[in-house]
Amino acid sequence: MDVEAYLRRIGYNGPRDLSAQTLRQLHRQHLYSVPFENLDIALGISIRLEPEALFDKIVTRQRGGFCYELNGLFYELLKALGFSVEMLSARVHRADGGFSREFDHMLLKVALNESWIADVGFGDSSLDPVPMWPKAVQPDDAPEFAVLTANGVWNLLRRQSDGSYIPDYRFTEVPRQLNDFSEMCLFHQTSPESHFTQKRVCTKALPNGRITLSGRRLIETRDGNRSESTLNSKEELRNCLAKQFGLQFADDIDWSRLMR
Repeated sequence: MDVEAYLRRIGYNGPRDLSAQTLRQLHRQHLYSVPFENLDIALGISIRLEPEALFDKIVTRQRGGFCYELNGLFYELLKALGFSVEMLSARVHRADGGFSREFDHMLLKVALNESWIADVGFGDSSLDPVPMWPKAVQPDDAPEFAVLTANGVWNLLRRQSDGSYIPDYRFTEVPRQLNDFSEMCLFHQTSPESHFTQKRVCTKALPNGRITLSGRRLIETRDGNRSESTLNSKEELRNCLAKQFGLQFADDIDWSRLMR
């Protein structure tokens, strides 16, 4: 692990002490710098869950990735910096109220004076690590994200506009290894049932909002103002990925796969 190259990739030059503040700054810089994207799946390029391959893609080639890639490599960075960190498996909340299968999502648990959930691979996720405080959400606190536990199962909750909370996903504290996620990683690359084979997405947090490419729709939210436009050509798509997300692709890729 080339820590210095990784930190340059995310534009981080802050302190490296093992504190919640350092974790928070690393977490934010990662989300501001490395997009959540599944474009390799649309291009038919196999995703390898190996630290060296993840480093090559995200740091050396300056691409993004989805949860197994982003959190898998962030785990390696935190470990190299000396943090006590574990991979956990999560089941994602579905529209029908149920939850997906085990290993559908990877998140990280970081142990400091208290434990924190770090997740740089859930798309529109919390900018900051979320403290694992097993208590009811207090109305006067009203955090955007909170975690609650019951019978050893944790839920990461997201506050809605009406003040209520619904789960993004649920998880246990059973430590996992990167290869534990291989089967579901393959599923999401190949199965027509996976939303990653059905939709192309590239999204990145901004200090004042978020920018998202969904298919050919470019959605920008800055300072609460939302705008939307459509990319109508390969040149527009290529320029958008380069300028807005910092992603470069080889000349010989099949751009028609990304224009569908």
